[in-house]
Amino acid sequence: MHARELLELASLVAHHGQQLVQCPDPISDASLESYWVASKSRLDRWGQSLKDLTRAQPDAARRSPAARQSTIALVEEILTGEVLTRVWSATMHAYDRHRGEEMMEPIARSVMMGQLEARHRVLLLLVRSSVVNAEEAVKLNRLRRRTERWTDLLIGHLDDDGDLSQYAINPDRARDFAEDLRHQRRQRGGHLAWPLMLSSLRAAFGQGMAPASPNADLNVVIAESVLSCFRPGLFGSTGVPESAWLLRLAKAADDVQGMIGLLAHEERIGTRDASRLRNRLRRGEW
Repeated sequence: MHARELLELASLVAHHGQQLVQCPDPISDASLESYWVASKSRLDRWGQSLKDLTRAQPDAARRSPAARQSTIALVEEILTGEVLTRVWSATMHAYDRHRGEEMMEPIARSVMMGQLEARHRVLLLLVRSSVVNAEEAVKLNRLRRRTERWTDLLIGHLDDDGDLSQYAINPDRARDFAEDLRHQRRQRGGHLAWPLMLSSLRAAFGQGMAPASPNADLNVVIAESVLSCFRPGLFGSTGVPESAWLLRLAKAADDVQGMIGLLAHEERIGTRDASRLRNRLRRGEW
């Protein structure tokens, strides 16, 4: 699954997040575990790849075009992956707040903290490293700024009944977006705002990225685990044509637990340990 498809999923989560927050049915432990284990696995892979790039700096001038393309794809995946991570964390915060609990948000926040660390290492790489040239660094920095703006826009779209701007890159900008979007919805033709937003997001990230993402397999599991938290058929009501990847994932989202054992084995985390992670995070032990 390409990283740009997770951006589209982030927009769908922002659009339908309040329905999940207010749904009387709880999110299943299987979805929770799948999201955390897959996200942890991807963070570990990113960490190892970034470590390898740091070691490769003395030989950067001799790196092959394929190796440079692989580096660009990694950086793109980390930068764009932050959008869904932040939007999902904000959704889980609202979910817990609505129920007066602290159940889901600690898991999502743990993933977000790992994401922020990866982002910091990427920015240092772009500023100090020679593994990307100046032209590539400028292009990736533009992508960073684009993802930051879309993150704040989507947080603003989600934030209907409370301040979720703490999950934004720029909280003031997210609050401004939230106010503007509330105003648009009250206007004549306000129902068109969402289809236009999704079309704009697809256009903003549809071109110029690497053809493949380095962790496409884990991106699929993360997307499936997020989709499985929503009621079946919800995403068919977006009002815009559905992507082929969304149709496939929505069909598979009810059966994500089979991947948990595989990923847990890969990371040497037993499923029994994964089921305890909520309590460990709440006690600050992870």
